[in-house]
Amino acid sequence: MSPVAIKMEELSAVKKKFSFEIPWSEVKNELDAVYRDVGKKAKLKGFRPGKVPRKVLETYFKEQAEGDTITNIVNKYYWQALEDKGIMSISKPEITQEGLKENADFSFTASFETEPKIDPKGYKGIEVEKETIRITDEDVETRLQQIRQMFATMEEIKEERPAALGDFVTIDFSGSLNGESPKELKAENYFLEIGSKKFIPGFEEQLVGMKNGEAKSINVTFPVEYHEKKFAGKEVSFAVAMKNIKEKKLPELDEAFIKNFDKYNSLDDLKNDIRKTLEEESLKLAETKLHNNIIEILLKENEFEVPPSLLEKQIYYMMADTHKRMTSAGMDEKSAMELSFKMHDKFKDEAAKIVRSFLILKAIAEKESFIVEDIEVEKYIGDLAAKHGTEYQALKNAYEKEDRKDGLKLELIQGKVFDFIEHHANIKTVEKMGMNNGG
Repeated sequence: MSPVAIKMEELSAVKKKFSFEIPWSEVKNELDAVYRDVGKKAKLKGFRPGKVPRKVLETYFKEQAEGDTITNIVNKYYWQALEDKGIMSISKPEITQEGLKENADFSFTASFETEPKIDPKGYKGIEVEKETIRITDEDVETRLQQIRQMFATMEEIKEERPAALGDFVTIDFSGSLNGESPKELKAENYFLEIGSKKFIPGFEEQLVGMKNGEAKSINVTFPVEYHEKKFAGKEVSFAVAMKNIKEKKLPELDEAFIKNFDKYNSLDDLKNDIRKTLEEESLKLAETKLHNNIIEILLKENEFEVPPSLLEKQIYYMMADTHKRMTSAGMDEKSAMELSFKMHDKFKDEAAKIVRSFLILKAIAEKESFIVEDIEVEKYIGDLAAKHGTEYQALKNAYEKEDRKDGLKLELIQGKVFDFIEHHANIKTVEKMGMNNGG
């Protein structure tokens, strides 16, 4: 086997380039093997399978054979070089090559990304604030009213009164733009809560005061940034007919209301459970805020380049999430896709922060030799199953089937990192009254 010349360059802290020179003898061996393979499968008139002469194969299959040879050589030497040098690539390699030439060495380059080498600093002895939230009677009352809203009913208005903010109405509407009525601006028997802000600003407000059976004209100007370009910034006149008005009726908070729940015998039982739930939520919220404060400090202490491929992957994930939320909210597929793609550049800074946070926590875990054993993952799944009232084996199977166990390991590792940092930090506790008091 002839020696293969390999040169490595550091293009940046996260990008490297291999340059390869493969001797002709190696190239010829691979090319011969490819032609043998092509010859076994080739079906040419006048020749039996496997008996087609090489010259004839070269006439018909030269481009294919040389392409396969290049692919095989690139794969073989690129992956071997990564393994030999103990390098972990995190992107597909960018390959440059100028094809095969008879009796000449074959040269190609492979540029690829790696994670930055981080020696984490400043994670011991951090000075950081931690909030504790004291749940108030007002918090309990707010949550109680939210639960009450969930049991609200819709009733036809009794007296002949006009529509008001908070009413649920059924309307027909047809919008007119430049003398035309596009189908996107028309609907019959459309059900709408006045004040839900589902419509263009100014539309719902003009429904207030309309009576059942009344028709009127409503003029609105579409926002300049509206996702459907042809309507953006345009003034549109809508013919609207009011067909039905319903009002929301809230149940009384009495013993009859408590009968909606199996686990409570009185209103006080419900309120006590609400307080307990809010206290659990407040602990979680305080922990999340503490972790965010720690991350901010770590990012200031540790500057490093973000690999572009990891950044793009995170932006793509955020765009996909936006698309999913838009379609769930009722936006059509095409508009949701366009809107999420427009968000690409807006997501850049947040995505870079997420990737940098992930890499710094990973670097601390490696420096402190934190590992997660399988038994810890099993216990975590058991805790999740108990918390959500799910059968343990079913949840375990779901995580294994969807290949999400690595995600659980990552959560546990990051948990260990935060526990370690908190243990070695100077934490100042600040008490805050109420869930909605400034944060």
